[in-house]
Amino acid sequence: MKALVYYGPGKRSWEEVPEPAIVDPDDAVVQVDAFTICGTDLHILRGDVPEVETGRILGHEAVGTVREVGPGVRTVQPGDRVLISCISACWRCRFCREARYGQCLGGGGWVLGHTIDGVQAEAVRVPFADGSVHKLPHGVTDESALMLADIFPTSYEVGVLNGGVGPGDTVVVVGAGPIGLAAVIAAGLYTPQRVVVVDPVESRRAAALAEGADLALSPDDDVLGKVRELTDGLGADVTIEAVGLPEAFDLAVALVRPGGRVANVGVHGRPTTLHLEDLWIRDVTITTGLVDTSTTPLLLRMLRSGLIETRRLVTHGFGFDEVPRAYDVFADPGTSGALKVAVFRN
Repeated sequence: MKALVYYGPGKRSWEEVPEPAIVDPDDAVVQVDAFTICGTDLHILRGDVPEVETGRILGHEAVGTVREVGPGVRTVQPGDRVLISCISACWRCRFCREARYGQCLGGGGWVLGHTIDGVQAEAVRVPFADGSVHKLPHGVTDESALMLADIFPTSYEVGVLNGGVGPGDTVVVVGAGPIGLAAVIAAGLYTPQRVVVVDPVESRRAAALAEGADLALSPDDDVLGKVRELTDGLGADVTIEAVGLPEAFDLAVALVRPGGRVANVGVHGRPTTLHLEDLWIRDVTITTGLVDTSTTPLLLRMLRSGLIETRRLVTHGFGFDEVPRAYDVFADPGTSGALKVAVFRN
């Protein structure tokens, strides 16, 4: 079968690899029908995630059809259409019992495309299948479901829920990439007074407005002045950092009001300064986190019922024979205008 293999910083290859097989009783082998590329995959290719070994198949966001299950699997069977979660959960350890699946001590957490072979392939072995795949409801397309493998639960849990977004809040989302746009949509579920988005790319600001943002600003604008003007000089109730760069984090901190909340969602590849000498007296709460995907069943229900819409985030589609091109397009959004790319079985 074909798969996208990582060979060190800046090196990747779409090539023939062995077919996956059941190893443990709770494994499933899933035929990948569609996958997408994550910003974290680009971080890996830049060398920001050094624990990813040379020869690893990348990817942690996919939908597919179950081919085979181990004798311990109870919730899915061959032929089921499933969403493959970016997080695997053993369901037995302390953290899984607390629904903190991202911190799984039993061999799960973020493993696909990280510490074991991932989903950017024609098939994948998924460990802990009962806690790591979700049956897709009838009527939910592969394209829509893909956005629930990672970006929507990440934005919802690490951004909106950790940030405590509530009715009447002013929310500022720094970054209008896929994670930031998903945060705009998810924040809207909690009826904030306004959502402001900051991004340097005009097309992404336009996308943010289309997804429900009330105002979209460039970092070159007087962002701090505008946010204070909208909030009686105080600042935002919640800021969501969705980029993963020091300057984006600094902006999110600068824009929050005293007693407000900064939810960091972006994956940072280099150090960021935390100015506690300024923050302590302002009672600012800062949260971080790896997604747990504990809300994925809820998000699937909302997707099926039409409470959230995800398909607009997929701006480019490719076949399995076009994976290198898909990476090039996704890695250059300034030129391509790409948000999320979807790669479909030919």
